[in-house]
Amino acid sequence: MAISVLNMVVAALAEMKRLKNAGNYGLVNTPNATVPMTSGGWCLSRGNFLSSFLISAIEKVTSGNGRDSWLCDNLNHAHLDYFYWLLAGVGSKVTLAIINAELLIKFGIMDGCRNLEAQTQIPFLQRDEVVDGYADYQGYAIKRSESGGWRSASFILVSGSLERFAYFGIESNLISYLTGPLGESIATAAANVNTWIGVASLVPVFGSFFADSFLGRYQAIILASVIYILGLGLLTLSTVPTSLISVSTFQGRDIVAQILFFVSLYLVALGQVYKSCVQAFGADQFDGNHPDEKKAKSSFFNWWLCCLCIGATAAHLILHYIQDNINWGIGFGIPFIAMTIGLVLFQIGNRTYRFSARQNDADEILNESICQRFIKVLPAAEDSGEAITTKTNGAKIFLRLLPIWSTCLTYTIAMAQVSTLFTKQASTVDRSLGPSFSIPPASLRAFIALSISFCIPIYDQIFVPIARKITNFSTGITMLQRMGTGMAISVMNMVIAALIEMKRLKTAKDFGLVDIPNAAVPMSFWWLVPQFTLIGLTDVFILVGSQEFFYDQVPTELRSLGLSLYFGAVGTGNFLSSFLISAIQKATSQNGRDGWFSDNLNRAHLDYFYWLLAGIGIFGFVLFAYLAKSYDYEENAPKENFQP
Repeated sequence: MAISVLNMVVAALAEMKRLKNAGNYGLVNTPNATVPMTSGGWCLSRGNFLSSFLISAIEKVTSGNGRDSWLCDNLNHAHLDYFYWLLAGVGSKVTLAIINAELLIKFGIMDGCRNLEAQTQIPFLQRDEVVDGYADYQGYAIKRSESGGWRSASFILVSGSLERFAYFGIESNLISYLTGPLGESIATAAANVNTWIGVASLVPVFGSFFADSFLGRYQAIILASVIYILGLGLLTLSTVPTSLISVSTFQGRDIVAQILFFVSLYLVALGQVYKSCVQAFGADQFDGNHPDEKKAKSSFFNWWLCCLCIGATAAHLILHYIQDNINWGIGFGIPFIAMTIGLVLFQIGNRTYRFSARQNDADEILNESICQRFIKVLPAAEDSGEAITTKTNGAKIFLRLLPIWSTCLTYTIAMAQVSTLFTKQASTVDRSLGPSFSIPPASLRAFIALSISFCIPIYDQIFVPIARKITNFSTGITMLQRMGTGMAISVMNMVIAALIEMKRLKTAKDFGLVDIPNAAVPMSFWWLVPQFTLIGLTDVFILVGSQEFFYDQVPTELRSLGLSLYFGAVGTGNFLSSFLISAIQKATSQNGRDGWFSDNLNRAHLDYFYWLLAGIGIFGFVLFAYLAKSYDYEENAPKENFQP
């Protein structure tokens, strides 16, 4: 497969060379003439790579409005090179996923503190004992040596990476599509993106409730994947009319296509049930009652984030370039293919998975705790006080988590700006790399994924072992200490973002570009890299820490629901961000003034908004530190001793 990807790259380069020669010799409009180019390299790269489906779809998408398509009869006007780059991009993603799976299975690279020999012979996979509380896919008791561990988790990590590739291929550049093809204002587009992300983040909360209560995690993952793929397919179709008309007519596009776009977009949001269920299912592959697997489970959350960054980075570097420079339909179609491949890979690992034998008890627990009414407690009055305490314990656990959860909202409001204002901010600066290449604004988010990929191994293999010797905690530092550190970094990042935006506004004024919004401010995109990089460092601490915390602190049967609390915080934070943007824009744009979120960002004041978010973050951090001091972990975990 790697050779196939290399072959596509060679084919693309050869075709670019052929088109250049045709142009140099004036043969562009003479399709029957032989291009003066030797056949050796070209024949080397040829092969049967064109599928009838892709050819038909691309021909339809790229041939509108009298234009020559990628695959027109006159190959001197065609763009086979674009098609070859497309195939190379898809092939490289699948290749990376397979290589990643091989490494996880063969070398056990996530089990950080062991050497290579220990990783290839994982002790807890060699013990031929029945795993208590788990069953195989047929419902029978399952042996430790035949199931779970990194063997099973590798399938889940790879499919999760492909899902993030698909998700970020849509989410990261959505504001560019709304303000470009759909012609929305910045404030409206930002509010719409925040609303969609909010819905996409809250859906896992209700979906996880349904999964834990009725359907089961595995079945919920399959159902969510099908809905997800359907949404991506319809989303791709909705962009076809956009590809067939010129930019100047976008505002007059067919209303049916607009409706299809938003319906498909929210089908993708509905498919986000996948997120919390697949992560909880992955963590289920490690037995928390086994000492070695318990350590591996904590490491799983670190490497889950790291592997997801592989998918996110690929989306930022490949998809956004295709969307901004080639075609939106193709840019939305590749995530559809990636998600389909991810579902297939997930099902391949079916025979190795561990399924919770207590999953069917979740509905009973919910009925006895969360949904319990006072009248249901009355019959239990004849029971002992211990029985009553057991029945209400589940509700108490969730109530104890709410104060911590609420403080996370101050962080998620700031995080919501990454998909909106950070991207629009990047669109105004000089993003050139060399004389002829410009980085798409959304591609700067690749620095987030790269930061995470760089920091996670350092955290897991260097920081945790050192901290473990000092604190005697198996995870190095407690989960709440990890979350608090992330919140502090988030506040610092908002301060840096405000200062950089002040610098950008000053540069625009100094060069007389205040009233020329489409001109690139002579300020390198490297100025924005710190705020994207610090977002990644923040995620290493608070994203992983909060997911592990909410997963660990709820009953085993409700862990999908517990894990979804983090996604609920992200969703609520996006809704609050949407509300803040709309309210502030309305308040600051009265009497003909330019609001904080003016379409002309050179007259806007994103810096004021960033300072506001920094202040909100400081308040949330102080409140979090106060609550963390008095929090007692479930299952006799050590008491938190977080110091602000």
